[in-house]
Amino acid sequence: MLDWTTYTVPDGAVYCCFNALLSACDRGNTNDFPADNARRRQERDDMTDTQVTWLTEEAFDRLKAELDQLIANRPIIAAEINDRREEGDLRENGGYHQAREDQGQQEARIRQLQELLNNAKVGEAPKQSGVALPGSVVKVKFIDGGDTETFLIGTRQEGVTDGKLEVYSPKSPLGGAIIDAKVGDKRSYVVPNGSTVEVELISAEPYHS
Repeated sequence: MLDWTTYTVPDGAVYCCFNALLSACDRGNTNDFPADNARRRQERDDMTDTQVTWLTEEAFDRLKAELDQLIANRPIIAAEINDRREEGDLRENGGYHQAREDQGQQEARIRQLQELLNNAKVGEAPKQSGVALPGSVVKVKFIDGGDTETFLIGTRQEGVTDGKLEVYSPKSPLGGAIIDAKVGDKRSYVVPNGSTVEVELISAEPYHS
């Protein structure tokens, strides 16, 4: 059964929302990855922690437009709930329960966007190539094994890279180690199991959405 919270906002309308927000979507399930990907798994951003989020102006505007649309849609869903409530027995009223569920998901997304935008640092991607900076798409080679990985240095944001790139925070072990490195530089960092990983910066280019 869904755990709901009902509250009244300043316009007098009553809203319901999930107590459990949809915050786990960006964490990932650590059981879904093979052991040889452990170092990558540990690097991924955890959106449950409040942190500054790097956003391009375009990404900020897109997410702000989504937030504005969701807020504008509040009265529509509230009216739908009221209409369904007037139909009678709520226990057998699938439309009523669906409308409440839709409202809860909408409120969860509103809170998620508000937190993200309130902690956003807006700026353009760096114009400089060849140096790993926040907003750069970098390619690194892992010295032990020789495999490579390409990722954006920033903070994971839904829809910003459309799932095409991994996103590593500048505060993560790998992200922090590679910041300010130039192409050809080698950097090392310690993973949670205590071992040291060495990487070489192969390329660094400004991110273009």
